[in-house]
Amino acid sequence: MLDRETFSKIRRIQIRTRVILESGIGGAYHAVFKGRGMEFAEVREYQPGDDARTIDWNVTARMGSPYIKKYVEERDLTLLLVVDVSGSQAFGSRYLLKRDFAAELAAVLAFSAVFNHDRVGAVLFSDRIEGYVPPGRGRDHALRIVRDLLALDPRGRGTDIAGALRFAQRVMKRRGIVATISDFQGRDYERALGVLRRRHDVIALHLTDPREDDFPDAGLVALVDPETGERVVVDASRPEVRPWLRSEALREAPETFKRTRVDALNLSTAESYERPLAAFFKTRERRR
Repeated sequence: MLDRETFSKIRRIQIRTRVILESGIGGAYHAVFKGRGMEFAEVREYQPGDDARTIDWNVTARMGSPYIKKYVEERDLTLLLVVDVSGSQAFGSRYLLKRDFAAELAAVLAFSAVFNHDRVGAVLFSDRIEGYVPPGRGRDHALRIVRDLLALDPRGRGTDIAGALRFAQRVMKRRGIVATISDFQGRDYERALGVLRRRHDVIALHLTDPREDDFPDAGLVALVDPETGERVVVDASRPEVRPWLRSEALREAPETFKRTRVDALNLSTAESYERPLAAFFKTRERRR
C-alpha cells in the first residue's frame, strides 16, 4: 500500500505531466520518434489542397472524378525506460532529489508514449535489476511505472549500468526506443551502450546536481559515497583537492556518448527540464 508521501508525489507528477504534454512535448515526441512506415488507410475524393501525387488513377478513371489514397503512420513503437534508482540518485543539494527528478522525466516520456499510442515499459536498476514493467499501453500502465518507480525501496546501492543495458537488449525483441535516465556514475558500460545503440534508438538523459560541479570552499568536510558507504575526510579549501571532488562521471560520460554515437541531454536538478527536452527533440527531428 502506498504511503501518503508517495501518493502525493504521484498525484503531483500526474498533474504536472498533463500540463507539460499540453505544452507540446507529446507532439515533439511523435515527430522525433517515427513509426515503421506508412500503411494504406482508405480511398477518398480529392479535395482542394490535397497532394496530387496521392491521386489513385485507377479509381479516378472508374469514378470519373479524382480520388486519392490516404495513408496513416504505422507506429507500433515500444519505448523502454531504463531508470537508475541507485544510492547516488538519492542526492540533491537544494532542489529535487535526482530520483524524484528522474521520476518526473520518466512520467513525461511514458505519457508521451501513451499519448501517441505507443507501448511503454521500464527497467529499474541499481547494481542489480530492481524491477521490470513489461511494455504495455494506456494511461493506467504509465501510472503503474511511475508508482513502481516512486514506491521502490532498492535492495542495491551501487550502479551497474552495463547490466541494465544488457537486460534491456534481452527484453527488447524488436527495434524500439531506449531512454536511459541516470547520473551515469557507473563504470565500464560503453560496450553495452554501443551494442544497444546498433539495434535500437537510444537516448541518454544525464542527470546532474549543481553541487557535483561546484563544491563549496568549506574546509574540512566528511564525504560519504552513497553507493559504497565509504567515508573520507578532505580539505575542500585546497585548490589541488577541488578537481578531485568533481565527479569523474561528469567528465567521462559525455565522451562515452560521443564514442557510441548516442544522443544525450544533460539535465540539472536546479533547472526545469521542459525547454531543454523540447529543444533536444527538435534538434533530433531536424537531423532526420
